[in-house]
Amino acid sequence: MMTWFYKTVPLASLNLLCLGACGNNSTESTTANAAPEEPEQVWVEIVQDTDGNYSLTRNGEPYQIKGAGGPSRYEKLAEEGGNTTRTWGINQLYPRDDNGKNLLDRAHEAGIAVVAGIWVQQLRSGFDYTDQASLEKQRELIRQGVRDFRDHPAILMWGLGNEIAITTPGDNDAMWKELNVLAEIVKEEDPFRPVMTVIAGAHEGRIKGLLANTPAIDVLGVNAYGGGSNVPERLQRFGWTKPYVLSEYGPRGHWEVRKTQWGAPIEPSPIDKARLYLDTYQALEENGGGNYLGSFAFLWGDRQEVTPTWFSMFLSTGEKTPAVDYMSYAWTGEWPEELAPWVEDWTVPFAEKKVKAGEVFTVEAKVHADHADTLECEWWVLPEKKGPSVGGDPEKWLTPIEGVIMASDGPTATVRMPEKPGAYRLYLKLSNGKGGASVQNTPFYVEE
Repeated sequence: MMTWFYKTVPLASLNLLCLGACGNNSTESTTANAAPEEPEQVWVEIVQDTDGNYSLTRNGEPYQIKGAGGPSRYEKLAEEGGNTTRTWGINQLYPRDDNGKNLLDRAHEAGIAVVAGIWVQQLRSGFDYTDQASLEKQRELIRQGVRDFRDHPAILMWGLGNEIAITTPGDNDAMWKELNVLAEIVKEEDPFRPVMTVIAGAHEGRIKGLLANTPAIDVLGVNAYGGGSNVPERLQRFGWTKPYVLSEYGPRGHWEVRKTQWGAPIEPSPIDKARLYLDTYQALEENGGGNYLGSFAFLWGDRQEVTPTWFSMFLSTGEKTPAVDYMSYAWTGEWPEELAPWVEDWTVPFAEKKVKAGEVFTVEAKVHADHADTLECEWWVLPEKKGPSVGGDPEKWLTPIEGVIMASDGPTATVRMPEKPGAYRLYLKLSNGKGGASVQNTPFYVEE
């Protein structure tokens, strides 16, 4: 058996940093003769057995990542059976809440380990990987970030870069060589934790670039949605044999689905999204191969990307969606007592069609809910998000159109088409009043 990493992490330095700031500066129980408190200790290993299979251990125990990426709701993640989260930038770790706790503190208290993301500049943002001054600046920022958090017991691995080669074929050797330099810097500052980098899809050019230039990368993360279950086969085909993680998966992405004639992507229904989360997870657990370390569902939270709901496992109002229920079953083997509701089918005469301004239609939904008597329905219309959505770039949240929902009675509503020409979406939210909800939408276009 080959052991790759081992660490015993004394938390004395962390405790000194948190004194006062973490709201725990009492000295009443301290005496001159008191024995020093035994520091908490953590160790992480990646091991390879005699058959060449890799596994992860934490505190000496086998550790399969049951993860979801996101910056919050860690108690809920643990409650539903998850054990790990991932972040995307070191800047996410600095802010402290009203109790003086940062993201790592909150995750650790909930029993959640963290793959701490370190943002690395992407080519598409105009970063020049041949400019020495820019390289040195990025190196020092990364070095300082690792120094600031390397002693925190919540950290499982470092996530160095997310999709740095997105929108490119991956043949930029200067970029990959610099990624290796950055990985070496991370290991200089914290030689006891693995370093992972993340690519968009199991893309041959990117994998070849990594294989040729980045020996210091220990774990490959692959973000894949509709094709998530195909990742093991593609990695094997393109020669990646070191450990890997499915670092993002979920519904089919807006780049993978059918589009209307005016280019609006068709968002999968909440229940179809939930089923794909489960199918992808189970496929990797069964067929991930001997170098598979686990996975991260995306996103344990809510975000605007094309729509407010595409990748949101929770709504902005806080409710869980069916995706959470299905991941809870994936992680625990048991269904939650109360499932979020969803639309089984609906009748929307103007769905994916072009219509005239001011036209009036009746829409109706057939719903699935554990308690139909407490179900609340809400209808609204949003304008279509303008411009492309690439790489998770921040997007402005959209404002509902006023005066278009003329009447509503639960899962039935009367909708008048907006007066202003353009692309829109009709939304229906179902809430069970018990913390579960879902939102379904369909695009339409108002002609001039």
